[in-house]
Amino acid sequence: MTGRRLILLRHGRTAWNDTGRAQGHADVELDPVGHDQAAAVAPYLSSLRPAALWSSDLARARQTCGYLERATGLPMKYDARLREFDVGIREGMTLAEFEQRFPAEHASWVAGDDRHRVAGAEVASDVAARVVPALREALESLDADETGIVVMHGACIKVALLGLLGWPPATYPALRGMDNCGWTTLEEHGDDATLRLVGYNESVRPGHHGSASRPDEV
Repeated sequence: MTGRRLILLRHGRTAWNDTGRAQGHADVELDPVGHDQAAAVAPYLSSLRPAALWSSDLARARQTCGYLERATGLPMKYDARLREFDVGIREGMTLAEFEQRFPAEHASWVAGDDRHRVAGAEVASDVAARVVPALREALESLDADETGIVVMHGACIKVALLGLLGWPPATYPALRGMDNCGWTTLEEHGDDATLRLVGYNESVRPGHHGSASRPDEV
């Protein structure tokens, strides 16, 4: 028996995605390719007849969700808890710039430890503490067999999956980075409404203009 379903959609591409700059909480808007990606995915996801839309309050997510809003006729609900990782002093830097300016922090970030934490940045446990409750609330607000779409960010989608599915933190590197306007689907199954992953990084591409994300890009 299939129950409620959540679709977690990564926002469309931005100029910072294209140049590999860490965005975090920076309010960067979609670039023309990002608008094309959002316009392409909206009709497909609207055909799934969602009952509700949620979005991170950052511009790139809101603009992506706007295409879904127009396609479905549903109003989007903003939730700041759905924001991407705050990347602190790394904001706006490419990985090469980050490594050059802050080598110890870069080495720790690559290794996935917090011994030299980036100043002002969140770590996975910080993000999980705000994102997972927000997604549980979204899921619980749906009626039986309804679908909700949540527009958010690539790295925090991966963190959310671990929290919602009860996977160990070591699983995180095994999940490839989400593409811009790629989506992940979670469904409840069985009498106990166990949450299962039924699709990861699915996409609809506008021509050949898609831009794959870099692993762990934020």
